[in-house]
Amino acid sequence: MKRKILVTGANGQLGRCIQATISDYPELEGHFMGREHLPINNFELTDKVIDALKPDVILNTAAYTAVDKAETEIDRARGINGYAVGNLAAAAKRYGAIFVHISTDYVFDGQASIPYTEDHPTDPLNAYGASKLLGEELAVKENPESIIIRTSWVYSRYGNNFVKTMCRLMSSRESIGVVSDQWGCPTLAGDLAKILLEISGSAVKGSGIFHYCNSGAINWFEFAQAIQELKKFPCKVNGIATTDYPTPAKRPAYSVLSCSRLNDVWGIGQRPWLDALKEALPHIGENS
Repeated sequence: MKRKILVTGANGQLGRCIQATISDYPELEGHFMGREHLPINNFELTDKVIDALKPDVILNTAAYTAVDKAETEIDRARGINGYAVGNLAAAAKRYGAIFVHISTDYVFDGQASIPYTEDHPTDPLNAYGASKLLGEELAVKENPESIIIRTSWVYSRYGNNFVKTMCRLMSSRESIGVVSDQWGCPTLAGDLAKILLEISGSAVKGSGIFHYCNSGAINWFEFAQAIQELKKFPCKVNGIATTDYPTPAKRPAYSVLSCSRLNDVWGIGQRPWLDALKEALPHIGENS
C-alpha cells in the first residue's frame, strides 16, 4: 500500500521540485496543496483538510520567506513560520502521521567558525530567523516525533532565488557587486526534494533536528563567480563587504551546516555544491 503524503506550500520552489520528483518514488502517493487551497495559518481549514485526507506523512514546505519584509511583518511571519507549524505538528500527532518540516540556517547568529551542528545554541539575528525558530520549538512541543530539516541557500529553476537573480543581472549588466564576507552552503532544491521523499518513504524511524545542504563552504561572491564562469556571462563580478550592501534584516556572517546526523540515521549523504550547480544551471536562465 502506498504511503499517502500531504505536501504544503506546493507552489514554492521546493514544493514544485517535490512534485517533479515524486514519480521516482512509487511507494508514495502525493497530495499537493498551495496556499490558495491550503493557507496553513488558517487552522480550521488545515484541520479539515487533514481530517479528510488522513495522510501518513505531512511534509511542510510552506513558509513566509521574505527575509527583509519580515522585519516589519513580524506577526505574519510568526503566524506562518511559527504558530501554523505547531498546529500542523499537533494535527500530525492526532492522526498518527509523520511530520516533516523545513527550517533554516538563519536560526543561528553566524558567529561560529566551524560548521554548525544540530545541537549548537540558536540565536537568530532577524525576525525571519526568529519566526522559523518559533516553528521548530512549537513543532517539538506539540509533536516530539517531528522531523525538522534545516537547510540553506536554496535555489532551483522555480521561484525567486540567488542563482536566478544572478543570471538576470549578469545578462544585462557589465558588472555587479556581490557580498564576499557571508559564508554558507548552497542547496539545490531538487536534491533537497529527493532526501525529503526518501525520509517520507523510509521504514527507518527518526525524529528531531537534522541539517541538509550540498557540501562545501563558500561565500556569495564565490557562488556568483561560479555562475558567471559556467554561464560564460561577460559581466564582471566584484566582491563587496556586507556593510556596502545594507539590508533591513541582518544576515549571519557564517552559517555553514554540519550534515552528518542525517547520514547517521538515514544513510543520506551530500554531493558537492559545484556538481549540483553544474547540473542545474542549463535549466536556469535569466528569463526562467
